[in-house]
Amino acid sequence: MTALQRLLCWITFSLATLAWLGGCTPSSDKVAPPSPNVSTPEVSLGDETKPMEAKPAETKPEMKPETTTPAEETPATEKKAFDMSDVPLIPRRKLFGNPEMARARLSPDGKQIAYLAPVDGVLNVWVGSTASLGRDARPITKDAHRGIRSFNWSYTNNHVLYTQDKDGDENFHVYAVNLTTDEIKDLTPLENIRAEIDNVSELFPNEILIGLNDRNPQLHDLYRLNVETGEKELLQENPGFAGFLTDDNYKVRFAMTYTPDAGQLYLTPTEVDGKQDWKEFLKIGAADAMTTGIAGFDKSGDIAYMFDSRDRNTAALKSLDLKSGEEKLIAENDKADISGVLTHPTEKTIQAVAFNYERQEWDILDKSLEADFAFLKEQEDGEIQITSRTLKDDLWTVAYLRDDGPIDFYLYHRGDEKKAEFLFSSQPELAELPLVKMHPVVIDARDGLKLVSYLSLPKGSNPDGGLKPTQPLPLVLDVHGGPWARDDWGFNPMHQLLANRGYAVLSVNYRGSTGFGKDFLNAANKEWAGKMHDDLLDTVDWAIAQGIADPDKVAIMGGSYGGYATLVGLTFTPEKFCCGVDIVGPSSLVTLLNNVPPYWMPFMPVMKDKVGDHETEEGIKFLNERSPLNFVDKITKPLLIGQGANDPRVKQAEADQIVKAMEEKKIPVTYVLFPEEGHGFAKPENRFAFNAVTEAFLAENLGGRYEPIGDAFVGAKLEIPAGASDIPGVEAALKK
Repeated sequence: MTALQRLLCWITFSLATLAWLGGCTPSSDKVAPPSPNVSTPEVSLGDETKPMEAKPAETKPEMKPETTTPAEETPATEKKAFDMSDVPLIPRRKLFGNPEMARARLSPDGKQIAYLAPVDGVLNVWVGSTASLGRDARPITKDAHRGIRSFNWSYTNNHVLYTQDKDGDENFHVYAVNLTTDEIKDLTPLENIRAEIDNVSELFPNEILIGLNDRNPQLHDLYRLNVETGEKELLQENPGFAGFLTDDNYKVRFAMTYTPDAGQLYLTPTEVDGKQDWKEFLKIGAADAMTTGIAGFDKSGDIAYMFDSRDRNTAALKSLDLKSGEEKLIAENDKADISGVLTHPTEKTIQAVAFNYERQEWDILDKSLEADFAFLKEQEDGEIQITSRTLKDDLWTVAYLRDDGPIDFYLYHRGDEKKAEFLFSSQPELAELPLVKMHPVVIDARDGLKLVSYLSLPKGSNPDGGLKPTQPLPLVLDVHGGPWARDDWGFNPMHQLLANRGYAVLSVNYRGSTGFGKDFLNAANKEWAGKMHDDLLDTVDWAIAQGIADPDKVAIMGGSYGGYATLVGLTFTPEKFCCGVDIVGPSSLVTLLNNVPPYWMPFMPVMKDKVGDHETEEGIKFLNERSPLNFVDKITKPLLIGQGANDPRVKQAEADQIVKAMEEKKIPVTYVLFPEEGHGFAKPENRFAFNAVTEAFLAENLGGRYEPIGDAFVGAKLEIPAGASDIPGVEAALKK
């Protein structure tokens, strides 16, 4: 297990529990965009640099683009905000398809390189030789359905590990591919379980640690698992903890759980009368529980690394001497939490840290890396991400991220004669499209909080390249999921699609978003549909006051918490928005909290503290007051809902019940259901279908242009239980 993986154990808790409503995000060398701001389930297995949150991933099969209607012939209302007739309409498939290649990862010995690429339109893992820069790669996995989205090398150098669920149910299994025999082995071949990779250490090349909830669906026991034979041995039974922290020797060093008052508790294993017991080591109060935690160890195992916001606001990186108790500050930033860590692959020393306020910035702590970063900055523009390193640390794979183009990957040779060899571009066609820039902007909330936001404008609407268009435009407020996640600068396919259709697009890090310190995070406590919604309203008012947005043409959309925010917008402030798009959003906080996946139960004290208590009469009353389902009669504007039938976080019932309530009150609604999807839409054909419906819906209500639905439903599996006739082209596409 790399030092970063250990450092990210705490972040893993955040991504697996704090972002359980949809903000969970993979590394930023993107793979296949699901619905806007909705995470696709993924287990990180070894990015050397990884932001705490990074957009839900992106990817593209080779297929002919749909025939598009020229701009002047595209169906739209007669009134246009400005003339876009000279800007080509970008086909949806070029933005929301699979990448040609993505996620370059070196084997630990550096002899092979793996990446994701489509096979017959479905993402699979390919492996080739590093000497050929992967040009001789062949597919080693055989997925023919929804695609593989994450993988990692084992330290045998002969096995690739990946995780896969069934149609979005998030009951992941761990698989190993033997590169010698081509055998694909399910290492966790049990029914109705969820497996998680807990640790991968170079000290035990043939073994990994996994968490498995086969004994109790609420708890994951730890097992040592042989990647060659599939044999497993129980390492630690879980008596009731949220998780464990292990070192490179596969020794359980700490257990972590949440206290009834929503704090965190770290315990060390001990023995009493010949039986295992647990001794309290560190208790963290509720105010710091989401921004403080032990993350991992140095090579000796005597020094623990931790993120720490106690006695401060932002989470700094510290070291803790486990023998003496001495703490030392490693890195800090007064505006942002630690968002990424670069550690030596074998020495486990902290070499660089990243902070992300408006944009990601690296603080180089190890002077030996200064020349490397200086060299890499000269090769290409874009934010740098180190996606893998060899154990010898002589080779790196490097990704360059930008806001208006594809991600480029390089093989970097360290040493005296530095060399960067181009590997591939994730989506080369993006470089030929009329894409736009993403502008970071900090907006003041009514109570003074600073809301880091991102604005994209249609091409040609701002001739000076600034924030203000020549005249007010229809605006789409795109709300991220989580809510304990964040929006980042970078390529965002939904921003690009909507800007190309003639809309200003604004994404807001409302209070409760992560990365901006504990005060900002805790300002959202029990503020669902309260101050969190006020933040969204304040950013819309800002856009109107700046002459960016037409006040009569503001749409709200988002996934997961963003879907909930959409429903809140149309029920609590229906005068503010002219329409809304809800993707996998909860309609009732009571039914949401009563139906969480069993393995989220250890985290429920935090949910009660942050959202509301669904088990007391007073708490239920409060939650009902914040639930859009109870205010359906306030909806006066068009609503589009997208839902995955297998979603374990926000169950299908959340969409079903609000659609039923609207139909009973004869309020129009369009409902698109995907039987083979979960918390977000992973299959490209399903993304094409829903995004086609979305842009036709927005054109009908905002007046922008759109690519007709045409054959966008071909290859998708969907049902439209309500409102198919309300959106142009939907019924005709269903017949195809």
